[in-house]
Amino acid sequence: MSVSAPAPSAATVAAPAASALQCHPLSVRVGFGGGGIANLYREISDAQADATLAAAHAGGIRYYDTAPLYGHGLSELRLGRFLRSLPRDGFLLSTKIGRYLLPPRGQPIDKGIWAPPLNLKPVFDYGYDGAMRALEQSINRLGLERVDIVYIHDLDRRAHGADYARQFAVAMGGAYRALDELRSAGHVGAIGVGVNEADVAAEFVRAGRFDCVLLAGRYSLLDQTALDDFLPLALARGVDVVVAGVFNSGILATVAGRPDAKAMYDYAEAPPAIVGRARRLASLCARFDVALPAAALRFPFGHAAVRTVLVGMSKPEQVRQNLAWLAAPVPAALWAQMKDEELLPENVPLPGEEVIA
Repeated sequence: MSVSAPAPSAATVAAPAASALQCHPLSVRVGFGGGGIANLYREISDAQADATLAAAHAGGIRYYDTAPLYGHGLSELRLGRFLRSLPRDGFLLSTKIGRYLLPPRGQPIDKGIWAPPLNLKPVFDYGYDGAMRALEQSINRLGLERVDIVYIHDLDRRAHGADYARQFAVAMGGAYRALDELRSAGHVGAIGVGVNEADVAAEFVRAGRFDCVLLAGRYSLLDQTALDDFLPLALARGVDVVVAGVFNSGILATVAGRPDAKAMYDYAEAPPAIVGRARRLASLCARFDVALPAAALRFPFGHAAVRTVLVGMSKPEQVRQNLAWLAAPVPAALWAQMKDEELLPENVPLPGEEVIA
C-alpha cells in the first residue's frame, strides 16, 4: 500500500487521494486486534499467543493491529515474532503512537487491564519527537522494517478528560505533522486515529488529512453514536473506518452463550439497562436461529464507510468461532425486526446477506 500526496495547506484540508484499506490488494475485511495476546484481563503463554495468531492466519486474516499500550509492549513483541515468519507483502500491519515506554526506575506502574504487562511504564506524548520515539520503539519491538498504518492513539476525553483540548492541539501540531511527513516520504503507507469517541473522531477528520479511523465501541448493536455525524463525514472525505469493540467489551458475545457470566460493557460492569437490551437482542436473534455475536460482527458492514471489523482474540478456538460467525447467514428479516422492536434506530443502514471474508 502506498499513499503519496502533498501535505495540506493551512487553509484547506483535502480528502485522501486513495482509500487506504479499500485499495489494498489483500482481503482486510476482518482484522486481528492485538490486545488479546497481550494478557488482556488474563495471562496467556507465548505458545498460546503463537497458536492464536497461526489460527488467524490459517483462517485467512491478513490485517493485524497492535499498540505499545497492549501489555506495555508485549503485543508488539509477540505479534512481531509471528509476522517475521511470513512474507512482508502478505499482511497489513498497524500500530499506534501517543505513548512510548520507559523503565519504571522505581516509579509505580499502573497495570490497568493487563494481567500482567511487561514491567515498562507508558508515557503519554503527542508531540513531534514523542511520536517519532514511539514509532521507533514499536519498529524495534516488532522487528520489522515498516508498518503500513500508524494511528494516533487514545486522544479522547476518556483518556484525557479536561486536558483533551490541549492534547488535541499538541497532537495536530506534533504527532500529526510527524506522521504526515513519514507518509509523504513513503515510510508509512497511511495514517489515522484510534479513539473511543465518535465526536472526537469527527474532529480529527475535519482537522487533518487522515486515511483511516479506528473507532472502538461506537458503532455496534448497542451503540450507534457514530451514525449521525462521524460516519457520513468519513464517507464524504474518503476516510476508511475500522470498527473495533463490536461486542462492547464482551457483553454481546457472552449474554446469550453464558448468561450467568459477569457482563462487561465499555471496559466496566454493564449497567442493568444495557444487560436488558443485550438480552432482548439475544432473544430476537434466537427466534431467527442466529447467534447474537454473528449479528454483532456483521452489523457494522451495513454502513458504506466501514471497511474492516477488528476483533481481539486470545485463543485459537476464539478465532475459529469468530470466523464461523462471520460466515453464518443473517437474514434481512432479522435486521428489519430489530427496527420494528426499536432495538435499532430507523435510519441505520442494514447489512446485506453476503459472506464477509
